[in-house]
Amino acid sequence: MTRKPQDTAPRNGGIGIEWPTMAIATLIYGGWLALTWWHAALPTPVIVVAGGWLVAWHGSLQHETIHGHPTRWRVVNAAIGAVPLSLWLPYGLYRDSHVAHHRSPHITDPLDDPESRYVASSRGVRHVAARVQATLLGRLLFGPFLAVLALVADEGRRLARQPGRVARDWLPHLALVMPIVAWLEWTGFGTLRYLLLVVYPGLSLTLLRSFAEHRANLPGPSRAATVERAGPLGLLYLNNHLHTAHHDRPDLAWYRLPAHQRRHHARLSAQAGRAHRSYGEIVRRFALAPHDALVHPGRQDRR
Repeated sequence: MTRKPQDTAPRNGGIGIEWPTMAIATLIYGGWLALTWWHAALPTPVIVVAGGWLVAWHGSLQHETIHGHPTRWRVVNAAIGAVPLSLWLPYGLYRDSHVAHHRSPHITDPLDDPESRYVASSRGVRHVAARVQATLLGRLLFGPFLAVLALVADEGRRLARQPGRVARDWLPHLALVMPIVAWLEWTGFGTLRYLLLVVYPGLSLTLLRSFAEHRANLPGPSRAATVERAGPLGLLYLNNHLHTAHHDRPDLAWYRLPAHQRRHHARLSAQAGRAHRSYGEIVRRFALAPHDALVHPGRQDRR
């Protein structure tokens, strides 16, 4: 996460505000406040489902703001997305990593794409972590914990090389985390309980989306796959299940992606290779089976 590319997403042309995205942001933040305020009246399963949904939905909203939505003003978009409901990941790190992912000329290559799930070698800690998450069940159960560990390790190394940049990314994040933690403690929800019941399942939902959205042997330059029917998860992921379409037009707002997918279905399908029919299909195929090889095919001869 040491690369610092600039976000070049268009500023929405002549559109001042994208109201569908603003409505989603209002639902997320309003729902979060309601859930944490009235948590004592809610059964634990409701808290897990609703809280996990809201945190995952918020991650989808952050993704929209990184791509220049819902306004033409970068500072407003960042203000909408930077509230750290998940607590653990600074918005700036996510933004820089995701922009680098889109700009990578070799998407899925772990030495060039910071969001790659592949590893460069069959040895070491990273390979062990990838093996644990090779199946969908392993990714959902252990992926959130391993993602936080990976962030700690990466940021520890970066701190030794670039302490100023680490401070620039983390100090604003911690300043925003503090009032959230204070709110959780004041309402009696509790930070640890929030991490276990809300953040962890929310990150698992996000990892379900990203589990099969890229593969090194797909024909298109983005190596992106498509899930044709997402059901309610399409709203949760803000149509990012149409991942080939998103990489084709990363500037499009989430609610415009389905129309783009329909208009260019043949071309995008050729780029995506075999599309997944649904997330149900992904669960059936990969719950206990690996989605792909762990070592990137371009790195196998360098092991």
